[in-house]
Amino acid sequence: MKRQTDIERLHDEIQELIDDLWHLPRFVGGRRGFRPQVDCIRSEDPPELQVVVELPGVDPMSIQVVAADHVLVVAGERRRPEVSGRYQQLEIEYGPFQRRIQLEDPVDPASATARFENGMLTVVLPIAEQAPQAERVSIVIRGRA
Repeated sequence: MKRQTDIERLHDEIQELIDDLWHLPRFVGGRRGFRPQVDCIRSEDPPELQVVVELPGVDPMSIQVVAADHVLVVAGERRRPEVSGRYQQLEIEYGPFQRRIQLEDPVDPASATARFENGMLTVVLPIAEQAPQAERVSIVIRGRA
């Protein structure tokens, strides 16, 4: 019975360590900026990839989207708002970000579209029948003010 208690205690200590690693104070310097969450959905009719990037609090004018045949790059910055006073708690990630999303299928970057709505960026990339020549295309985002 004592052995099970020791194993449970060890499990709890490991879990605390993992939790601590994910909650580093910002002044430690272990983390820079934030890493937006991404979903990538492939549909068959029509054959396309839909990439959704969660960007709450990001000024849509700061977002750049570039696509090539097997990669999508989304970059920008979420700026910390100016406050008068001092923080009592500081958890929200701010700063520059860049997500490089590897795509399994070749896409047609020239036909890609993007829209930004309610803090969500949605990029639609048509699947190419054959890999296009290596060209990088900046994608214009609809919904930017």
